[in-house]
Amino acid sequence: MLNKLNREQLLVNLNKPRIQLTKALVIATALIAGPVASDTVDTDTLYLRHCAACHGTDRLGGMGPALLPDNLSRLRKTDAEKVIRKGRPATQMMGYEAVLNDQQITALTEFMYQAPTHPLKWGETEIRASQEVVHPEGTLPDAPVFEADMMNLFLVVEIGDHHVTLLDGDKMEPIHRFPSRFALHGGPKYSPDGRYVYFGSRDGWITKYDIYNLKVVAEVRAGINMRNIAVSADGHYVMAANYLPHTLVLFDAANLDMLGLIPVDNDAGETSRVSAVYTAPPRGSFIAALKDIPEAWEITVENRKAKVRRMTTDTLLDDFFFDPGYQHLIGAARDGKHGVVIDLDTGNTAAELPLPGMPHLGSGITWEHEGRRVMATPHFRAGAISIIDMDTWQVIKTLDTEGPGFFMRSHENSRYAWADVFFGPNADKVHIIDKQTLEIVKTLQPEPGKVAAHVEFDRHGEKLLLSIWDDDGAIIVYDAETLEEEKRIPMKKPSGKYNVWNKINYEEGTSH
Repeated sequence: MLNKLNREQLLVNLNKPRIQLTKALVIATALIAGPVASDTVDTDTLYLRHCAACHGTDRLGGMGPALLPDNLSRLRKTDAEKVIRKGRPATQMMGYEAVLNDQQITALTEFMYQAPTHPLKWGETEIRASQEVVHPEGTLPDAPVFEADMMNLFLVVEIGDHHVTLLDGDKMEPIHRFPSRFALHGGPKYSPDGRYVYFGSRDGWITKYDIYNLKVVAEVRAGINMRNIAVSADGHYVMAANYLPHTLVLFDAANLDMLGLIPVDNDAGETSRVSAVYTAPPRGSFIAALKDIPEAWEITVENRKAKVRRMTTDTLLDDFFFDPGYQHLIGAARDGKHGVVIDLDTGNTAAELPLPGMPHLGSGITWEHEGRRVMATPHFRAGAISIIDMDTWQVIKTLDTEGPGFFMRSHENSRYAWADVFFGPNADKVHIIDKQTLEIVKTLQPEPGKVAAHVEFDRHGEKLLLSIWDDDGAIIVYDAETLEEEKRIPMKKPSGKYNVWNKINYEEGTSH
């Protein structure tokens, strides 16, 4: 029953009376149960009475998201307590301030952020049982239900109320808005033709969405806490990388049928979270880095079965990046002080990079500079951008910024790279870097006091979008040449924006 309700919540053509009825039932259940005595703070009873129907008796989620510490890493305790007290707009999460007292709400909040004492299991049986195929492959029309340049569409993830907006990149106007799972993470991935997009949520759900028909077509839950997903270069497969359990999971991209579950362990029986998994198109494979074991894996699929090739690394890897030819993996070491370059053919470490401040290599970009390929990366813990010669693997320049950054973006047709200052007191600023002089030429402050983050260019490199990362936020459209603001589109805490052309063609200024 919960799976069906969850599916209905995501369908584009939501039946509003049905949703209202479901919400009313949840409220009625809480009211019938009645308030718990004010001198009682039995969190187990509180949770089972007021939360389990939507979030699962084991806290693994159901109609609502999983309530586990790692799954809630993006939600501060103070904000979580506010959600319990007031509810969450545009969702079925009611407010409980009329049912629970302050002490009980605080106790429930603390309970959510404590690791459960019972073992958490999510294996083949659970994955297969979670699958919902709403519109099987081939049952929806092959022509789009709207007119636009299908290669110049953007998907904008709005984390303020868990929605996604489909944006026309020519007109810079919204086409459609639809609900998403809680806490999308790792960036959506498109099919090679741009028709389908696959979303991954922090609590393990993979959602396949048909852009042509504006419909969710299938869903499956790959894990309890998922890092990200990748789609194979031929579009046939989807792979999920999990923090919990320690697994990689392979799916058929058509209807999200599970093809295989790969335990992530070494010969000694030690297991590991997966730092990330990405597709490597020229190699016809997936590449995964492990967070707790010094290994990187290359996974190929033969006869619908995954085959793993292990590469021993000199250090534990966090996020990573590829050179344009997918010959090398450039990984950030877990110590936050350096990076390593791994030759993917031999598995050997080709170079080490001095990168203090925990580089965010997953957001790295490359471009041609004076006849050589360079890459640039921001840092989580330092106000700096490192620029690296990809022939010599030397840091050729370090740009001082007004604080640690998260995202960098550019485009092959643009002379500029954009970098935010995501962390610290200057998070409302964004730097613009001339890719030939390697200097910051302008610093913008689009909305004083509000975080400005994550740029994405249109397919031509002529316009770009920047997020004002706030519940009363907006997408700002800029002219990529003049750097002038053109318009603002109000949105609910917009985070990532993803252009179809840039993503499916692996445009050099866009993360993959």
